Amino acid sequence: MTTPLRKSLYLGIAGLSIMGTATACAPTTESPSTQTPATQNGGQASTTSPSSSTATASGESTYKDGTYSSDGTYTSPNGQETVGVELTLAADKVSAVNITVHPSNPNTKKFQGEFAGGIAAQIVGKNIDELNVSKVAGSSLTSGGFNEAVEQIKSQAK
Repeated sequence: MTTPLRKSLYLGIAGLSIMGTATACAPTTESPSTQTPATQNGGQASTTSPSSSTATASGESTYKDGTYSSDGTYTSPNGQETVGVELTLAADKVSAVNITVHPSNPNTKKFQGEFAGGIAAQIVGKNIDELNVSKVAGSSLTSGGFNEAVEQIKSQAK
């Protein structure tokens, strides 16, 4: 026969045993000051704000989301020419492009216009680091100015 005191003691020990088992199975929590970026963000490391893209595991460079513009120059048979480039970036990919033509003569106007009409089909949806345009809609020289402007935009977006 067990006494009431002995029953209380057994129940107390059993309760502590169950609590210890449950605690051992529960996930541990760290204080915010000791958490790594991966644990602070649900397992995914991120050190940038939501409006900018993050680096990939392979160490590729990243660019801030937004709209950037620059002018690029190139040489045509008529001399130095300029083309304006505006790119919208989202997660390192081009989501929109706008070309501003700066023709110095009718031929430049024709070729820059053709380039402006065909460039979106070649670059929208592509990673900015993969862009290297050579000929668009019959216009090959304007590409040089476009590529120069893209390099300047990359610098702005870092």
